[in-house]
Amino acid sequence: MRDAPATAVSFDFGQTLVELDTGLLSARLAERGITAPREQLDGAVDAGWRAYNEAIQRGFGGHPWKIMMRRLLEVGGVPAGALDAAVDWLWTEQPRKNLWRRPIAGMIDVVAELAQAGVPVAVLSNSEGRLDELVDELGWSARFVAVADSGRLGFEKPGREIFAWTAERLGAPLAAVVHVGDSLAADVEGALAAGMRAVWFKGDPHRAAQMPRAERVAVCDDAGSLRRALRAFGVRF
Repeated sequence: MRDAPATAVSFDFGQTLVELDTGLLSARLAERGITAPREQLDGAVDAGWRAYNEAIQRGFGGHPWKIMMRRLLEVGGVPAGALDAAVDWLWTEQPRKNLWRRPIAGMIDVVAELAQAGVPVAVLSNSEGRLDELVDELGWSARFVAVADSGRLGFEKPGREIFAWTAERLGAPLAAVVHVGDSLAADVEGALAAGMRAVWFKGDPHRAAQMPRAERVAVCDDAGSLRRALRAFGVRF
């Protein structure tokens, strides 16, 4: 039986709406006397996110931010003896100066178009507890009906509870929500297990096609293909 049209959308935040500001990360490391050029950090981002996804797939208890950041810094050339202290310091500083703040081209425009069309939109993210403030700092608060921040709620992706909490705030059943995110384990598999549909941002189309519920998954790599994916799920905007 064909799914009913989707009526609401949730977005992951980091690496979906915004990306890691590697220039800011380089500057923050310099405050600690660590030299890590932005270009080297840019080349290490994918390795960090692979470590993040692997940690979630292993059932890591807790938001594996430090695992991701440690691997990123390691590949980015930070000396081994400085890694642990740097990661711990960045973690404690993250609520004060979030490193994920560089908008990804066109993505917030899609959010604005959805909101303008009357489609309820939320942020749904594993974060540190101050995501609402960052969204406000970026001037985006009016576009979202809710911000689901695991650091405040006490539950996180890929667990069902955070998806259910978000759907309730969106005023839609889980089956009517499309979740957009970059992490296969946290976003795509988490959303599907909760009963949502999913758009895998920057995902692997071949892997998505082999998933058990492949008809409930789309893949996009930019704002234009995201629009097409959402409309294919029946979102009207």
